[in-house]
Amino acid sequence: MADQLEPVLVVVPTYNERDNLEPIVTRLHATLPKAHVLVVDDGSPDGTGEIADELAKDDERVHVMHRTEKNGLGAAYVAGFRWGLDRDYAVLVEMDADGSHAPEDLPRILDALTDADLAIGSRYVPGGKVVNWPARREFFSRGANLYSRLALGAKIKDITAGYRAYRRAALEKIRIDNVASQGYCFQIDLGWRTIEAGFTVVEVPITFTEREHGVSKMTGDVIREALIRVTKWGLRRRGNQLRSLFTRRSA
Repeated sequence: MADQLEPVLVVVPTYNERDNLEPIVTRLHATLPKAHVLVVDDGSPDGTGEIADELAKDDERVHVMHRTEKNGLGAAYVAGFRWGLDRDYAVLVEMDADGSHAPEDLPRILDALTDADLAIGSRYVPGGKVVNWPARREFFSRGANLYSRLALGAKIKDITAGYRAYRRAALEKIRIDNVASQGYCFQIDLGWRTIEAGFTVVEVPITFTEREHGVSKMTGDVIREALIRVTKWGLRRRGNQLRSLFTRRSA
């Protein structure tokens, strides 16, 4: 990765990830020794926050943000991004704590930022794949991506993906402070905002491996939120297109 794209901050939201956090940070620094990590812990009752503090005490590359309430993935990332932007990081990365996002893939994602503003680790481009997912969940995930592409006109194959790297200029322009979306919907929201703002988005094939420890945070509420919000955004987009068409015809 070009020197001008450093320093890099990897934002890792956590809630009950005590068995996963230290291994993922260790793997990350074995792969990218210069990368900094911000653990955003939402008051995990299993002691994840304390483990993060121990890691930070022994390593100046590790930082911890403690939040007192579990306000969702989107809010955790927004808080982490704001923290990183305020400290002049050039690149900000989203990464899960549970090992589903292999740190070993991150150098390729960062290299893709040489010619882009957002690089997404994609499961659904040639070379990408999913491991240990039941067929039903992969079917749903692919369907959600297809629906989002059709509704929003976005050409991203895996717009729900949560392994991605942003240049700071993109995050500064897309107004992250007014993002209220969570889960799947948060990823769709930021991806679409990035495209609408005129930035370049690329996808890098990765292997997504389902977590081995802990419980998935995907819930029915997250799915419903994504469906409702994407439908609203799609209808608004279509309305804007029709208004623009009528304006041109009447001119």
